Amino acid sequence: MTTLFISDLHLDASHATIGEQFLDFLAGEARTAETLYILGDLFDAWLGDDDPNPYYRDMKIALRSLTNAVPVFFMHGNRDFMVGQRFADETGVRLLHDPSIVTLYGQEVLLSHGDALCTDDVQYQEVRAMTRDPAWQAMMSAKSIEERIAFAIKARKESIARGESLDDSIMDVNQDAVKATLNEHDVALLLHGHTHRPAVHTVDLGHRKATRIVLGDWYEQGSIVRWDEDGPRLESMPR
Repeated sequence: MTTLFISDLHLDASHATIGEQFLDFLAGEARTAETLYILGDLFDAWLGDDDPNPYYRDMKIALRSLTNAVPVFFMHGNRDFMVGQRFADETGVRLLHDPSIVTLYGQEVLLSHGDALCTDDVQYQEVRAMTRDPAWQAMMSAKSIEERIAFAIKARKESIARGESLDDSIMDVNQDAVKATLNEHDVALLLHGHTHRPAVHTVDLGHRKATRIVLGDWYEQGSIVRWDEDGPRLESMPR
């Protein structure tokens, strides 16, 4: 059987074709998998587990249908870091710490969303630390849905404007951070998303070689890693 990895779908009602492809995937290939890992940014904006958004409700129902048959692990991204235990209970997914090591066919693999590796973007890392703080999340959860929507819209506009003013390299992973992470966890393979730059990289650690696999986004087509006894394959899934 095959273990599947996806990330960066950014599900939102305004991008209906992504949601349709995701629902087809859950009802099709995902049901034949040994395990499915979702490595963050499944949703374009998650405002809390109490969000009554009907579009997200349909996605949760589809996930619950899958988890009745297939184990599904969910890792927070920079858009859905507010996903909590209520979501996990409703959908049956298992929340996964970032980063986490899993063993596939005898090989240890380090899984991450990937944003923690983008250390050149100092301002983003400061925001990331703030939004992952349980006290900050509790404060945000205490606000009304309307207040949270307004906050998310404002934050997204600021993020887009800031991204347009930054060099692309600043928003990519820092190679020293990649090497340090691989050495810290003593693994030879790192799998992540976030940067929307699907590729397979060889990382020279000096005393050994490692591999970094980057999942792509789903804006134009799906991106997936299929992993079986023959190893991992980074592949696209046309609409």
